Amino acid sequence: MRRPYLGASVGAVVAGALLLAGCSSSGSGSGSPSSSSSSGSGSGSGSSPVTVRLGLLANITHAPAMIAIQKGYFKKDLGANKLTTTVYSSGTQETTAILANQLDVAYVGPNPAIDAFQKSGSKVKIISGVATGGASMVVKSSVGGAADLKGKTVDTPSLGNTQDVAIRYYLKQHGLNTTTTGGGDVTIKPTKPNSNAVLQFQSGQIAGASEPSPYDVEMVKAGGKVLFSEPGVTTIMIVTQSFLDAHADVVNDLLKANIQAEDLIKSSPSAAQTSANTELKSLSGKGIKSSILPDAWKEITFTNDPDASSLTTDATQAKAVGLLDSTDLSGIFDLAPVNKLLQAAGESQVKS
Repeated sequence: MRRPYLGASVGAVVAGALLLAGCSSSGSGSGSPSSSSSSGSGSGSGSSPVTVRLGLLANITHAPAMIAIQKGYFKKDLGANKLTTTVYSSGTQETTAILANQLDVAYVGPNPAIDAFQKSGSKVKIISGVATGGASMVVKSSVGGAADLKGKTVDTPSLGNTQDVAIRYYLKQHGLNTTTTGGGDVTIKPTKPNSNAVLQFQSGQIAGASEPSPYDVEMVKAGGKVLFSEPGVTTIMIVTQSFLDAHADVVNDLLKANIQAEDLIKSSPSAAQTSANTELKSLSGKGIKSSILPDAWKEITFTNDPDASSLTTDATQAKAVGLLDSTDLSGIFDLAPVNKLLQAAGESQVKS
C-alpha cells in the first residue's frame, strides 16, 4: 500500500529557508493552456516531417521536460520533426486534451493517466517514469490531525488529480467524507493555478492544500506544516496508442531526450535546476526563487522508473473514493522502447 509519510520531509527540507525571502509561485496566471513550437535542424528519415503535440505542467516535478526543451534535447533528437508544446494547469486538463485528440504525448500525474487509460479503452500507454515524491498535504499549524479539518476547506489542483485523490483517501481513512461537489465533512475545492492555493493559504481562506512542489514548500514557509507527504510516482510520460503505432521512431526520440534530461539531473544537479527554472520562467512567466528551488528539488526523485507498485495503489485509492470504476491496469505500460534505450546507455532497465 502507498502510505503517506506523516509529518514528513518538507518541514525538514525548508527549515533553512524559513528565514529567507519568499518565492514567486510558478503557476500559469490564467489556468488556460499556452502553446509554443520548435523544430529540429537534423535530417529526417526521408518521410514527411511529423508534428508532435506534447503537453506538460509548469511544475518543477516536470523538470525533465523543461530541461529537454531548454537544453535543446528534444529539438536535436527529433531532427526534422516538429515539437509543439502546450502548458496546462492540471493533469486532468492534459488527459482531457489527450482524449479529445489534441495531444499525442504528455507529462502527467498517475491518476489522470489511469483515468485516460481506462476512458480510452486502453489506448493510452505509460512509456516512462519521470519523477517520484514532491507532493504534500500542508495545513495550518493549528491542525493537529484529520479531525481538525472537519468543517474546513482545503484546496487541490483539480478534481481527480493525484493530490486530490490523496487527500480524499486520507480523510476517508480517518472517517471523514467528501463529495465531488464540495460537500461532506471537509470541503475540497479545486483551485487553479496552484499558486492561488498558496495565496489562499497565506490569507487564511483555507485550512490547507494538497499540492506538488514547490507550492507545498511555499506553504510551509508561510507557517504551515506537513500533514502527510506522497512518496510514490508523481510524474510519468504517456502516449496515445495511435501515435505510438504510427510514429514509434518519434516516440523513441522523445524518450531519448527525456533520458538525457534525467542524466543531467543526476550528473549536474545545479545545472539541471538552473535549466529547469529558466524554462519554467519562460513557460509561466515566473521562476522559483533561489531561496526555495534547492529545497523544492530535494523533495523529488527524478527517475525513468514509473514505480508500477505505487500506480496500483493510486488506482486502489481512487476507486475507494469513487473517482475510478476499476483498478484493472492490465496493459497500461509499454516500457520496451525506454528499456531498449536504457540498455544501450548502460543504465538500469525499469519494470512494469
